[in-house]
Amino acid sequence: MADEKTETKPTEAPADKPADATAEKVAEKGKGGSIVPWIIIAAVVVVTAVAGLVLGRLLAGAKPQAAAAATPQAEQPKPQAAEQLKPDKPGAAKEEVWYFDLEPVVANLDEPGATRYVRASLTLEMSPEISSEKGTAFLQQKKPLMTNMLTIYLAGLNLETTRGDKNLKRIQSDICDSFNERLFSNGKPLIKRILIKEFAVQ
Repeated sequence: MADEKTETKPTEAPADKPADATAEKVAEKGKGGSIVPWIIIAAVVVVTAVAGLVLGRLLAGAKPQAAAAATPQAEQPKPQAAEQLKPDKPGAAKEEVWYFDLEPVVANLDEPGATRYVRASLTLEMSPEISSEKGTAFLQQKKPLMTNMLTIYLAGLNLETTRGDKNLKRIQSDICDSFNERLFSNGKPLIKRILIKEFAVQ
């Protein structure tokens, strides 16, 4: 009887089975645990993609309206200075030329070893295509720019380039071209010529 009891006692093998089952469960849990971060990453990617798509559609829907609002202004070219300065009356363009006086400008000549300077007083002969009233206001506003340009130009001259009739005509032409290019770059030249009131070299 005692032997039968001892024979019916469970052996160590059955005790090992529950341990193996527990290990398998832990392994399965471990596998499941490593999948969780991938699921989170996938969810974040999907949410980001959806948000980007929605935001893109919202912005794409707003752009055409903004573009449509901006298009009329962009299509209209900026009026040129000549257009803004035209006389209000159609027949006023047939009037005579008018004149605008610049203040005298003094500049040192480019002469090494000697201090020589030139004093120039100029008058602009303006085209009748622009209103004398509007043109005068425009030139008054641009007077500092013209004075600066004239001073720099004169400072680049020397005694040889300021003497004689040909040189004075070239100076007149250079100044006229520079002023027209800077002030009326988008249209035809409106300064007809430069008149010299004073050009003294000392």
